[in-house]
Amino acid sequence: MTQARSKQVSLQDTRYYHLISRCVRRAYLCGEDNHTKQSFEHRRQWMVERIRFLMSIFAIDIAAYAVMSNHYHLVVYIDESEALAWSDDEVCQRWQQLYHSHPLVERLQKSESSCQAEIDKTQKIINQWRSRLSDLSWLMRNLNEHIALNSISLVFVWVKFIGLSFHKLD
Repeated sequence: MTQARSKQVSLQDTRYYHLISRCVRRAYLCGEDNHTKQSFEHRRQWMVERIRFLMSIFAIDIAAYAVMSNHYHLVVYIDESEALAWSDDEVCQRWQQLYHSHPLVERLQKSESSCQAEIDKTQKIINQWRSRLSDLSWLMRNLNEHIALNSISLVFVWVKFIGLSFHKLD
């Protein structure tokens, strides 16, 4: 029986996890499709570059990875204490490399906040970003979404990734 990710990931038990994501509908992530004879080997480099980029943003380190023809594996270490040590400005800078900023955060950065309630709300937003920057689901979302969007633009096919699973490494 499947379990929710929130029940599978326990940083008190271990900070190392084995992540797996696969393609569906006979889609290829990398390598050559024997059926169509089409090569997708160029995507392997996309994966490596995106993994490196995301590791510079997230408080998650890669211990090992393997990119196969229709799936990939990551062994990661979640460093939540690193994210907690980041200043609010560093959290915003990291988040804004992936997503647009929030108007309240922009106002705070420009010292234009009008009241304490606005500052408090902005702090909640930044704390949520900090939490997401050390979250496995947000990491995998960013990696999978990037590969899928690049695949669409080149072959006009949405490569949907499912079957994501987390495994504790004891």
